This record gives sequence, structure tokens and C-alpha cells, in this order.
Amino acid sequence: MYGVLMIDIDSTALTPEDVSLIKQAQVGGVILFARNVANAAQVRALCDDIRYHNPDILIGVDQEGGRVARLREGFTPLPAMGRLGDLFDQDPNRALSCAYDCGYLMATEVMAVGIDLSFAPVLDRDGISQVIGDRSFHRKTPAITALAAQFMRGMKAAGMATTGKHFPGHGAIAPDSHVSEAIDTRSLADIIDSDMQPFAQTLPWLDAVMPAHVIFSQVDDKPAGFSKIWLKDILRNQLKFEGVIFSDDLSMAGAKAVGDIGARVKAAIEAGCDIALVCNDRVAAHEAAAAAQELSYPHQNRIKTMCGKIPMWQGDLVSTCQQFDYWKQAKQNVTQTFFDTQSSTEAAIDNTAESIDPTNYK
Repeated sequence: MYGVLMIDIDSTALTPEDVSLIKQAQVGGVILFARNVANAAQVRALCDDIRYHNPDILIGVDQEGGRVARLREGFTPLPAMGRLGDLFDQDPNRALSCAYDCGYLMATEVMAVGIDLSFAPVLDRDGISQVIGDRSFHRKTPAITALAAQFMRGMKAAGMATTGKHFPGHGAIAPDSHVSEAIDTRSLADIIDSDMQPFAQTLPWLDAVMPAHVIFSQVDDKPAGFSKIWLKDILRNQLKFEGVIFSDDLSMAGAKAVGDIGARVKAAIEAGCDIALVCNDRVAAHEAAAAAQELSYPHQNRIKTMCGKIPMWQGDLVSTCQQFDYWKQAKQNVTQTFFDTQSSTEAAIDNTAESIDPTNYK
């Protein structure tokens, strides 16, 4: 059975401690980070080994494009989504076509190495946030909605479920919830009319949602990921969302006000999350696994919808991706549009600069 926890592992291969942890009853997922990635063949072997020890497990990664990309060596670079927004301002039709290609290309290469899903796309508006920036498609809702829908169409065509983040919107406040408490003082009406609209308008394409570790103080005194108001009353009951709710990483600074890791896991699940993420803290992962034994298992059929259509491994990434009919064309389109005419400096920023990844907070 799929459990309520998604945890991380130490390195590029499983250690005995990793194996012990992923075999625990309530561990239902593993998220991979850059430290877990050497090359495509190694990642596929790692994912296969994880499933050998726990067949009922989701494997996820953050492969958004631009600065936030865990899979780099040998993988096709993806632009930051904000570059799609820039293109949309100049040539909307081309931007929409490229958004589809980016979603398809990302999904095929992620699933080719055995990973079920990338936590994408970002549906936050590009505002003043220190951590969002060009991870967002655009500052305006119509552009975000149009581009994100096409990106998700591409993901789904390849066989990957979608995850919109960070509900109901992280872009309007400056603090980074990875490293500090983040408080948004706007009214519920203001949030619904602005930041929440990309989520509301792309619901037909959303299989999962990840809430923000932001306190919307006029709505609740808890971060959205711990708030029954946001997750049950608004997301489930008002918006009628029936997909999976993943918590954001419960080791982040924005989650620590709730209590120790056991309290955070319990609070996230009771508020309405299906799966709670605990990352980059091995002691906390063990404590969370122990605390989770008291919780009910998540809705199994709902979780199964997040399983990717993993292809048979053909010995290398290219041969494996060629099993996807549109992979070669999508790769060509994305590369020609965003990288063939790019300066080497810009390419380095988009594809290799892990040091400026705003989510690389370990």
C-alpha cells in the first residue's frame, strides 16, 4: 500500500539505512535531489532498486526547467518557464506550442529514467517573491493559464500526471519559505481574485496540487499546507478538486512553527494533504516514519493516478526516449527555440548553475 510519507535518500545508490526507511509501512514515496543524480543510467538503476524494495512507491523530482533542474548531465536542457512568458508576449502561438513541447520533453526524459512525476508546473504569479521569479510563466493570469495548460497537455500526452504549485500562490510576498517564515496579509477576496486564479482556471488539467508554506493571515493563522480552510473548505469543497494534495517539504523553515516533525506530518495530513514530504533531514525522516504509523493510509486509487508510464529501459537515455513518438520533435523544437541562438552565458544559467537554484536550500 502507498503510505503517507515521501522521503529522500542519501546518494546515488541505496544505503542499508535507505532501504530500511523506504520499506517502512507508511513510506509511499521518494523524492530525488541533485545529489542522487550522476547520469541517466545510474538514475534508472537507482529507481529500479527503490521499486525492488518497495513496489508501492512514487518517485518524484523537481524538474521544472531553468534553475530548478535535478537531472542535468546528458538530459535536454529546459528553459525557465518565464522565458515562455517572454515569448508569449512576442508570439503567443509559438509560445503555446513550445509550452506543450517543454511539458512533453520534460515528462519523457524524467519517466525514461524511472521517475513517476516531476512536481510541475509552477502556477504562482511572477511578483516580488525571492524564490519564484522566472520559475513562474508570467505575471498575468491569462498568460499563466494558457501556457500552463499547454505545458500540462504535453505532460499528460507523454503519460505523466501534473502537480500545480504552490497553492493558493507564493508570488506576491518577498520572503522565501524555504528559509524563513512567509506571511501574506491580503484579504481572501484579493487572493482569490488574483493569485488563486491560475489554479482555479487550470483545474481540468491538474492531477495534484502542492500548497505553499505561506501564512495568509487574514484567512488562517496556519500556513496553507496545514490549513483546513485552504485545503478542505476552499480547494476540495469550493473548487471541487479531487486529485492528490502533496505537502511541500515539512523540513522547510516555513513549516517549523507547527511543531516538531511528527506534529507537522500529523497536522498536514489532518488538514487535508494526502502525502507529506520530509526532505534533507534524515533524523526527521525516521521520526516522521514513526509518527506516521498512527495515521490512516491515503486514498489508494487517488495516489495511483500519479504513477507515470515508465518505459522499458533500452540501455541509454536516447534509445529509451525514442519509444515516445514525439520526443525527438519536441527536443528539436525546444532546443532550437531556446538554446541554439542563446549565448553560452545564458545557457549556463539555464542548464548548469545549481548554485543559484532557489530551492537548493540544504
